[in-house]
Amino acid sequence: MKQAQSFSSLDRRHRFQEMAEGTFDLIVIGGGITGAGIALDAVTRGMSVLLVEMQDFAAGTSSRSTKLVHGGLRYLKQFEVGMVAEVGKERAVVYENGPHVTTPEWMLLPIHQGGTFGKFSTSIGLMVYDFLAGVKRGERRSMLSASETLKREPLLKQEGLKGGGYYVEYRTDDARLTLEVMKEAAARGAVLFNYTKAESLNYDANGRITGITVRDMLGGGVKSVSGTKIVNAAGPWVDQVREMDKSKKGKMLQLTKGVHLVIDQSKFPLRQAVYFDTPDGRMVFAIPRDGKTYVGTTDTVYKADPVRPLITVEDRDYILKAIHYMFPGVKLSPADVESGWAGVRPLILEEGKSPSEISRKDEIWESPSGLITIAGGKLTGYRKMAGTVVDLVAQRILENGGKAYGACVTKNLPISGGQVGGSGQFPDFVRKQAEIGATQGIDRKLAEQWARMYGSNVSELFRLAKDGSDQAEAAALPVSVLVPLMYAIHHEMAAKPADFFIRRTGSLLFHIDWTRKWKLPVIDYMAAVLGWSEQQTLEYTKELDEELVSATQPAASDQSAPAPIPQNASKTKLSS
Repeated sequence: MKQAQSFSSLDRRHRFQEMAEGTFDLIVIGGGITGAGIALDAVTRGMSVLLVEMQDFAAGTSSRSTKLVHGGLRYLKQFEVGMVAEVGKERAVVYENGPHVTTPEWMLLPIHQGGTFGKFSTSIGLMVYDFLAGVKRGERRSMLSASETLKREPLLKQEGLKGGGYYVEYRTDDARLTLEVMKEAAARGAVLFNYTKAESLNYDANGRITGITVRDMLGGGVKSVSGTKIVNAAGPWVDQVREMDKSKKGKMLQLTKGVHLVIDQSKFPLRQAVYFDTPDGRMVFAIPRDGKTYVGTTDTVYKADPVRPLITVEDRDYILKAIHYMFPGVKLSPADVESGWAGVRPLILEEGKSPSEISRKDEIWESPSGLITIAGGKLTGYRKMAGTVVDLVAQRILENGGKAYGACVTKNLPISGGQVGGSGQFPDFVRKQAEIGATQGIDRKLAEQWARMYGSNVSELFRLAKDGSDQAEAAALPVSVLVPLMYAIHHEMAAKPADFFIRRTGSLLFHIDWTRKWKLPVIDYMAAVLGWSEQQTLEYTKELDEELVSATQPAASDQSAPAPIPQNASKTKLSS
């Protein structure tokens, strides 16, 4: 195993300057879940790996999803049987390797007269889903009567209710899942940089790609780095990288936007996760989480800047209308929306199809220069996609006279924080860690919360709590904020306040008042520890304020070209 690499923001600039002078076996452009998976897969096979991400890790699509590692039930409607089988089985693998960032969530699919799903076809569909996805016995579907359905979720629309399907999905923290995969890759020797942009691609005299020129977006340094193989895993930006390579031909991306809203449980007291019909025939999730209910997603063509997609008034009203349609007793106004997020899906363009109908399949393209691009795909399938890409990388290296690398080994490989003895042992692990934390003077509830969130890395937070107790007063931060902040800086490469509040803790999305309360002390602490200039402090504060505004105040327009879903376009009826 290669030497573990630092994942701290404190030595980031030094590491950039000291970046390996030799040639990496693999350079990955893009630090979302796909890039993270590729880096981990490659480094565990023995390759030397560099990954660069122009924003923060997971700042794009990988922190803006529905936060489900799900099996894609809706793809049965489009007869994408292979996809359902593959991603369905993969859910359990992701869960076992990281039970601290993934958890089973029972999902209710209400069946109404005239709705997308009929009772008989739903029963058959879920049975096929269980079979294809290899669902374990205790998580297999059951069919409910109308009264049983209402017992599980009394807020549902009663008119025309015929019953429900009950099955398991897996809820995740998408950004933290990405980070834990990154941290495992770093621990095994991969070199990973956020805020480092691939500004240009480098070629030999025969036009073969030989490396990249990167810019440190925080420190301003520029460096040329050589790589035997270069993989473009830039998500919504893959076509921009292909343009640099002069190989943007044939298939291209179609970006679509998905929006989610967060509402306090006092306003929307949902008991049970629900997957439900909207008036236009699309399907939407409503999911309870940490005292909140979040609902989404929309699906519209997006042509504006993917760096910061906005929630528009139209997006917000669409979701509120969907809530009122399925939960008529829930009286919500726009003022009841606490926060939300908009994300961009990098799908592969299919002419004549509405956004909801475009396949979520991944594809790999190779350009004449040798650039390998991975496009499309789903969060759930990240590990399988990574395996396919690295298989190709290994094959090309061997063909060019390089060394032979073995097969993928990540199927039974816990990610960072996942060394808890598997999902079955996780509850016991959490209980034991809560006791250990309490003996060290940490509030038991807080120790339990950290154990659930950080898994086997919680021992490092306990150590930081011991070391940082003296700092808490000076930093004007309680241990409950200071310790995760210290951990984020030292062990998760958090470089800006938005990194901490959005992707390291999720608080801007699910506990926005907590973000507002601790915003200034966190900024002051980070500025002191990371040595920001006054200008940097102002710039990073402004960035966080813009994120707060975009999460809470819908824009009139996102300058995208919204494509309304054609009536019944995605309403392939599965009626009984």
